[in-house]
Formats: sequence, C-alpha cells, structure tokens
Amino acid sequence: MFHFDTLSTVFIALIILGVIPNLFYSFGYLSHIQRKTHYLIHYFAFIFSMLGVVSAGNALVFLFFWELMSLSSWQLILTEIESDKTIKTARFYFFMTHFGFLFLLMFFLVVTNGNLEIGFAQMKEIAATFPYPSLLFFMLVLGFLSKSGAVPLHVWLPYAHPAAPSPVSAMMSGVMLKVAIYGMMRFLFEVLYPWPLEWGIVILIMGALSALVGILYAMNENDIKALLANSSIENIGIILIVFGMGMIFDSLHLKALSSFAFIAALFHAFNHMGFKSLLFMGAGSVLHQTHTKNMEKYGGLIKSMPITALTFLLAAISITALPPSNGFLSEWMVFQSLLGSTHIENMSLKLSIPFAIFALAMTGGMAIATFVKAYGITFLGLHRSTNAKHAHEVNLLMRLGMILMSLVVISLMVFTPFYITWFDKALASLGHLSVIHEIFPEGILNMHAIGMKGGIVSPLILLGALLLITSMMLFAYKVFDVKKRMYHTWGCGYRTSARTQYSSAGFAGPVRRFFGWLYKPKESLSKENVADHATKFSDANYTVEVKPLFEVSLYESSKKMTNLLSYWVYRLAHFEQTRYAAMIFNLILSVLFSYRIFSQEFSWATLLIEVIVMTISIKVLVIGEKKNKGSLR
Repeated sequence: MFHFDTLSTVFIALIILGVIPNLFYSFGYLSHIQRKTHYLIHYFAFIFSMLGVVSAGNALVFLFFWELMSLSSWQLILTEIESDKTIKTARFYFFMTHFGFLFLLMFFLVVTNGNLEIGFAQMKEIAATFPYPSLLFFMLVLGFLSKSGAVPLHVWLPYAHPAAPSPVSAMMSGVMLKVAIYGMMRFLFEVLYPWPLEWGIVILIMGALSALVGILYAMNENDIKALLANSSIENIGIILIVFGMGMIFDSLHLKALSSFAFIAALFHAFNHMGFKSLLFMGAGSVLHQTHTKNMEKYGGLIKSMPITALTFLLAAISITALPPSNGFLSEWMVFQSLLGSTHIENMSLKLSIPFAIFALAMTGGMAIATFVKAYGITFLGLHRSTNAKHAHEVNLLMRLGMILMSLVVISLMVFTPFYITWFDKALASLGHLSVIHEIFPEGILNMHAIGMKGGIVSPLILLGALLLITSMMLFAYKVFDVKKRMYHTWGCGYRTSARTQYSSAGFAGPVRRFFGWLYKPKESLSKENVADHATKFSDANYTVEVKPLFEVSLYESSKKMTNLLSYWVYRLAHFEQTRYAAMIFNLILSVLFSYRIFSQEFSWATLLIEVIVMTISIKVLVIGEKKNKGSLR
C-alpha cells in the first residue's frame, strides 16, 4: 500500500521542510481568517494528502491521496470568499485539477489492466506491452504538468494562488507543485523507462516556454501574489528544462550527464520550495498589514517591517540566482547541463537546446528586473497609501515562520554538498549512475560540472568571501567612526514624493513596450479636470490591463468553439432527429474503430478501409443531399 525508498524520502523531507515553518506562520496568520475551523480541517488534510502521494505504493492509494490533495486545496481557496471572483477562481482550479486527474486515471487504467492495487514494478511490465507508449507519456504529462503549472496548462495558477490565504499560497507554490514533479519522475523512471529522445525534447521545450512566459507575465504584474505565482511558472520551467536534458542524455546513453541533470532538477525543486515559500510568507505579511495585494499601494515598508523586508530580500537574492545563494548554485548546474550537450550531433537538439539556453539566459535577466521591482516598490521609497504608512511588523508566530524558512534557504546554500549527495543516492536507487565523486572529486570546497568542458564553482568559498568582505566593511565602519546624516528622501538631487517616485506599472513600462506583441496591453488614463479645463487636472490615474496570451488564444477560443458546437448539437437534436440518430451511429462506429486500432495490431490497409467507410457513412447519413445543407439555419 505504501512505498518508501530514497526518492520518497527526499520528497517527504521537502514537504516537511516546507510545512514546519508554514505551521508557525499559519497559526500567526489565523487571526486574519474568519472561517478558522474550515481552514484548519482542510489545511491539515492538504498536508496529509501530499505526504500520502509521495509515499503511495500503488495506483489506488496514489489516486486517492492525489484527489484528496486537489479537493482540500480547492476548499482552502474558498476559505476567504471576498467576491464572485474568488468563486470563479476556485471553479476554474477545480476544473483544471480534474482535467489532469482524468488523464492520470486513464494512464493507470492502462498500465494496471484495471487492477489499481498492483505495484509499480508490475505496471512497468504491462506498459512494456502497450503498443503506443507515447500515448502513455502524454497522459502522464497532461496529468502531472497541469498540476505543476507548466505552459500551456498554467492558466489557473496566477488566479488560484492570489485567491488562497497566504500560508496556503506558500504551500501550494512551494510544495504542491513539487509533488506533481515527484509523480512525473516516479512513473517516468519506474513505469515508462527507457525513453525515446523525443520525449525529452518535448519536456525541454515545455520547460523553456514555461520559463519565458512565466517571468514575462510576472514582470508586468502589480498584484504581488500574482507576480509570485507567475514566477512559480518560470521556476517550474527551469526544473523541466534540466529534467528534459536528463531524459535526453539518458536516451543517448550519456549516463553521467543524465544523473547530473536530474540532480540539478531535484536541487532546484528544493531551492524553489524554500525561496518561494518565503516570498509568499513575506507577501502575506505585507497583505496582512496593508490589506491590499496591489504593489502601487506599498512603499517604505522596510522601516516599519524590518524582519519581513530582510527575509524577503534573502529570498529575492536566491530566486534571482545571485552568488553565492542556493538559487545561483542550482541554476549554475542547469546551465552546465545545457552546455554539456555541445558535442552531440543531432539536428533536433541543435535547434531545441540553443532555444532552451536562450530562454534560460533571458529568464535570468528578467528575474533580476522582476524582483528588483517587487522588492523596491514594496519596501523602499516613500509610503504610497495610508495603510502602508501605518503598517507595522507582524506578530511573533508569523515572524518565526519567516525566520525558520530563511534558515531552510540558508541551509540549502551552506549544506549544498550534503543535499547533492542525498539526491545522488535517490537516483542511484532508481538505477542511475552515481556521480557524486565526479561532482566533488576534491572534497566539498569545489563543485565540478560533468562534461567535456565543465566548469567549477566553490559555493563555500564564495560564501566565506562574502562574509569576510561584509565583516571587513563593518569593521572599517566602526573603526573610522563613520557619521550618519539623516535627510529626507531625494532622487538625483531633487526632493521627491510618493506621487513622483517609480510605480510598479512605470517600472515595467520599457519591458511592456518591447514585448507589446505578447502583452497587447489595454492602457487607460483618467483625469480629474479643474474648472472644466481639459489641459488642467488635479489628479490622474494610469492603468494597464494585460490579458494572458494563452488564456485568450487557447482557452477562450476553445470555450467559444465548444459553445458553438453544443448549440449546433442542440439544434440538431431538436429539429433534425434523423440526422441526430445518424450522427450518434457514426460516433459509435468511430469509437469501435478507434478501440480496434489501439487494442489490436495496427494496419494501414485496415485503417484506410475504416476511414473510407466512415466518410461514406457521414456523407450519406449526416450530410445528405446538398439541398439539405441549410436546414439547420
């Protein structure tokens, strides 16, 4: 029923590291929640379900805990119903999570022959006899990546995370998305292994698109929690990039490079759990004090919320991969994995890997700009609202939760060799090559990339150098008795005010104009005129609305198409009963033909005959004579 190996233990540890600080923070945040009983029941059910998913030993137990995880998180989104938008968001999340569940259910029904209580080893034997393994792969991808928030299955994430209470947002983004990564990793390794090269390329491209799309929309957000949610899409993309590289290397029998890439994926999953949980906690603390998620209403909070500001800064440094942070180390491993493919002669890889390198490089630069904006607009400058002006530090339990999560982030930086050794053991338990001695051939000081021209980085030396330089600066500050001078906030020699400093929308303006073809922003400017003079106004409000491209082009278009089709079927059923019956007959015929194709040996000749039969049947029974074509109008 339950299965505990090194991989399960690794993800159980990830969940525990994410949950313990969250418990302190959550109980401190509880005073901000009205439906406390509802929240606590589903909060602990959510934690219990995630632990159940990563320790499940068969399909039935896995699906039970997976569904419990989905339902409990759905109810947590509904904890604070502030408007109809929250209900619509929860409904959308419910639809998307069960969209993925259907594909997982189909996957398990195929690989278990309907017996959901068999173990993973038996699933592998059944899957090996299935004639269409790529179909199983896409079921797995749609099932798990719809939960992890990869493009194009990501559209629920920027709505669900901001709607949930902040402790839940931290767990959903920091922990739940990694549970989906665990599921994909578990069943790719234990059920569908070995993989063809094309599967790795698919994951690589999805990861590159997710990284780019996520950070571009994060940069343009004014809602601090939506910004962090879009950033989660970006980081899931980074994990998928290096995960895809691991699959590609394994398909090409480059076992050492494959293990290095998978270790990088696990390391970045842990890092993202740490810094994203901490960022959501910081955002929740700011929301708790200012009662708004709009960054345009923040400013100057570093003075009144120093603990929140400091912990948020630590997480921002890590997520932007600045050395010597843990985020820098995992992204360094991701880059080294991509650069380790330069000697591979394959046209598909010659196109896809440079695109992934471009996406990762651009994502890194955009991430720095995004979190300079997030931190600067929120904590620096002058207060932009009365609530920000009167904000103060959050309660002890919330501060303790952020401090504990900061220690988790720091531990990932200081004890990098320990974590990488653990990840290496997890991969070795799955049959992959152990590479820990190649990563640390000279001890824990120097970390080597695996490859023909792999680089070297020294995380502990970098950290020691940073601490030494900081200590020397503080020592010089004390020795030379540097005097402090208090002065009002100024910009370039000019006195400034809250109305003249950078806004969130203004900071993102250059990027928004450059990527106008993607954003397609709707801009509006409203003025309060004085004495009916069009050129004189006392106040002006500039707003920008950006509708996500995938939501408009894919989801809304699909919705419109479905509505049109359902209306056509409705008209057909009520006014053309003969054709409606004929259409049902042809639908049954197509299902029977499809079942024969998938369950028996494939034959092009039989397929051609069946297509001809279906075409004739549809032409004679459904379309009929030309004169009847307009009968539905």
